[in-house]
Amino acid sequence: MPDDTPWLDPDERGAWVALVRTMLRLPATLDTQLQREAGVTFFEYLVIAMLSETDDRTLQMSELADLTAASLSRLSHVVSRMESRGLVRRERIPGTGRRTAATLTDEGLALIAGAAPDHVVHVRSLVVDAVDRDDLAAVRRVAERISERIDDERSGPTR
Repeated sequence: MPDDTPWLDPDERGAWVALVRTMLRLPATLDTQLQREAGVTFFEYLVIAMLSETDDRTLQMSELADLTAASLSRLSHVVSRMESRGLVRRERIPGTGRRTAATLTDEGLALIAGAAPDHVVHVRSLVVDAVDRDDLAAVRRVAERISERIDDERSGPTR
């Protein structure tokens, strides 16, 4: 049986290994900083940030799951934990279906207002200031392209 596997050449493998290291280390580093300074995980911060950026601090759970790249199950579990801390509240959306909205509370807004400055400084230090403007634009293009491929794969087979 012939081996038609498209093995990675040294440059491709180097890029892949560097990306994997970054994918694994960056969230953990952000998590550590946010837990130490704000008492929330990186994912919880992301949930709060997405809610804080809407006019009414409210998003449908399915939309929030999409924005945070989370399953509804994971998001629901995390939002339940945050709800018990008074950071968000959930309400059923009237009408047909089982739609629920999450709303950022005043306590949640205060948390992000206090955490955001240090978090932004940390993100700037780790990512933004590590590359020049042209490279930053390239990072965005590459990340968006990879995300699109992931989205395409999640929506159905490509074969």
